[in-house]
Amino acid sequence: MTTTEIAPIFDADNHYWESSDAFTRHRNPAFMDRGLRVVEVDGKLRYQVHGKQHPILPGPGDVHLRPRPGALYDYFAGRSDKASLANELTAEEPAEHPEWFDRDARLRCMDQQGVEAAWMFPSHAVCIEGPMQPDIEASLEVLRAFNRWLDEDWGFAYKDRIFAVPFLSLSDPDAAVRELEWAISRGARIVSIRNGPAFTPAGSKSPADPMFDPFWARVAEAKLVVAPHAGFDDGYREVDEAVARAWGYRGSRHESDGGSDALNLSEPFVDLLQKHRLVEDFAIALVGHGLFQRVPGLRVAYIENGATWVPDLLHKLELYGGQHPELFASSPVEQFLEHCWVAPFVEDSVNDLARHLPVERILFGSDWPHAEGMAQPRDFLRNISSFSDAEQQRIMRGNARELTFSGT
Repeated sequence: MTTTEIAPIFDADNHYWESSDAFTRHRNPAFMDRGLRVVEVDGKLRYQVHGKQHPILPGPGDVHLRPRPGALYDYFAGRSDKASLANELTAEEPAEHPEWFDRDARLRCMDQQGVEAAWMFPSHAVCIEGPMQPDIEASLEVLRAFNRWLDEDWGFAYKDRIFAVPFLSLSDPDAAVRELEWAISRGARIVSIRNGPAFTPAGSKSPADPMFDPFWARVAEAKLVVAPHAGFDDGYREVDEAVARAWGYRGSRHESDGGSDALNLSEPFVDLLQKHRLVEDFAIALVGHGLFQRVPGLRVAYIENGATWVPDLLHKLELYGGQHPELFASSPVEQFLEHCWVAPFVEDSVNDLARHLPVERILFGSDWPHAEGMAQPRDFLRNISSFSDAEQQRIMRGNARELTFSGT
C-alpha cells in the first residue's frame, strides 16, 4: 500500500505551543503569584515555579525559538547526539508558524499533511503539575485556568477534527469530578492525567485508589478516553533520587549551585535505569489495584510513552495473576489488553509491539511538530510497511477514530 492510498490519517499525538497567556488569561488573580508564573527576565518571558526557573521549560512557545519538527528523531533512535543537532533546536521563529498557535491555520496545515483529525496535546502543561508541588491548591487553579484557555483557543472537538485534550488532576477527587463535568459539557472526547501517583494533601495515592472511583466511573459513563501523556517530574522524585544515591550519584541539585529542586538526571546512567519506569508502574497500578474490575468501561490510551515497556509489563502481569489469583476476577493481562491502547514512539519497532499487542490496540502518533517526533506525520507509514493494508488502516486511522467517536 502506498502512502497516498491511506488518506486521510488520524494522528493520536499532535501538539501546539502554548501562547504567553495560556496559564494566566483565566487565572484567579489571587493565584497569580503562586504555581507556575510567567515573568519577564532580561526582556523575555520566562516560566518560574517557587521563585526559580522551571527546570526544563524556558518560557511561552510564542516568544522563544522553537525546534525544527523531527530534529531529534535520530537522537532518540540512538543514531546521533544532541550536540550535533544544537542549531536545529532553536531553528524556527514562532511568528512564522501560525499553525502552531491558531486552530484554523492548523486545519489548513493538516489538509496539506493529509491528516483528517488529531488529538492535540499540550507541549508545556504536561510538565508543570509536578514542579508546582506541594502547593496543590495553586496547581489545581493553574490547570483549571489552562483548560479554559485551551477550550477558547483550540476547542475540545473543533469541527470534529481538532480534539484538544484538557489536562486534569486527581489531587482533589471532588474537584476532579467537577472539572471533568465541565470538560464533558464543552465537548471533550479525550482527557489527560499525569502518569504516576496522584498528589493529595494526605500524600501520594495510587490513581486506582477507590477514592478516585467517582471520577473514573464518570469517565466510563461519558465514554471518554483517558490519555496519560509523558511529561516531567511526575511524582517519582523520591524514587529517582533513591536510585541515583544507590549507584553513587548525587540525587538532587542544591540551591547553592543555582539549580531547582528537580532531579539532576543529567547522569546518563541514572536516566537509563529509570527509562519507562514510571509509565510501566502506572500501568501496573491501574490493573493491579483493581480499577478495571471496579469500572469495566474504562479506556486508557498511553501517548508519547513509547512501547518498549509493554512486553515487560505483560510478563509482570502474567506472573502477578498466576501468583495471586485471589486478587483478580479475570486475567490481569487480558484486562490490560481489553482496556488499554498504546502509541509507540516514532523510533520504536511497531513490528515488535505487534508481537505482544493486537493491532486493534496500536495507535499512530507523530508527535508533530516536536523535535523528537516525525518531520511530517505521514512519515510514520514507513514504520508499518510490513503490515497488511487492513492493519495499516487500523493503526493509521481506524483505532483513534473509533476511540474518539464511539461515545457520540
